[in-house]
Amino acid sequence: MKMTMGRRAYPSDLTDEQWEILEPLIPKPSQEGRVAFIERREIVNAILYVLRSGCPWRQLPHDLPAWQTVYWYFQRWEREGIWKQIWQELHRLIRMLAGRDPDPCVGILDSQTVKTGPVRGSEKGYDWVKKIWGRKRHLLVDSMGWPMAILVEAAQWLDPLGAERLLRQVVGHVPRLASIWADAAYHQQGFLSWVQNLFRVRVLRTQEIPPHYAPPQLQRHATGKFQKVPRLMKGKLGQRWVVEPSFAWISRLRRLARDVEGKPASSEAFIALAFSRLMLQRLAPGSS
Repeated sequence: MKMTMGRRAYPSDLTDEQWEILEPLIPKPSQEGRVAFIERREIVNAILYVLRSGCPWRQLPHDLPAWQTVYWYFQRWEREGIWKQIWQELHRLIRMLAGRDPDPCVGILDSQTVKTGPVRGSEKGYDWVKKIWGRKRHLLVDSMGWPMAILVEAAQWLDPLGAERLLRQVVGHVPRLASIWADAAYHQQGFLSWVQNLFRVRVLRTQEIPPHYAPPQLQRHATGKFQKVPRLMKGKLGQRWVVEPSFAWISRLRRLARDVEGKPASSEAFIALAFSRLMLQRLAPGSS
């Protein structure tokens, strides 16, 4: 069994190569006050353990740092925007690794409604379209499926209203953005005009997309068989499915299988951390 920091490694732990990439993005201990005796890598490993296993903070294993310490750092770095900075920097790295420009020129917009656990907070509601009580996750991803903006809110809000709050996050930060792909749920004249005036981009409606109940990237033809739909095409067909694997990636992590956070900001931080973890895995393959 591999050893990490004097203990047996968990599957969620960072490898040496992954920590080498992540370490410059993690705040260093303060030079004022007492000396920090818990290494930053172990704090991050403990947070990743919660993300992967879905356990409550209080049930962290005893060979990891105390849950109060881990939770304090998670909340502090959330307030300081550290998780967002990490995800955005890794996004640039992984696009350059793929031979692409760090700034995307195409965005794909969609939302996912998830159930909430018995958590406090008023940011919960009922999605009358999907018949789910919980919260709604909005993502704007690039053509590779990596997010450019993340928003979590109560589920009762319509997709265009949430999309407006989501898209305000990227104003001035994605200078090459030329097209935003969206499905029929966003095809409201007021919303389309607002986006075009704000970004000077084209908002495209993808009517040819298979129905929601069809498996991703699959379309049933008259023969009764499923045929794979290209992930990206010059036309409209296939573009929206780029965002579907993005939701599937984070849903595999037990902490994000449903929303159990008291604040939407904590949910957004965990989603950013989940994509950061996946990008680290692609940049430096190792344990998952």
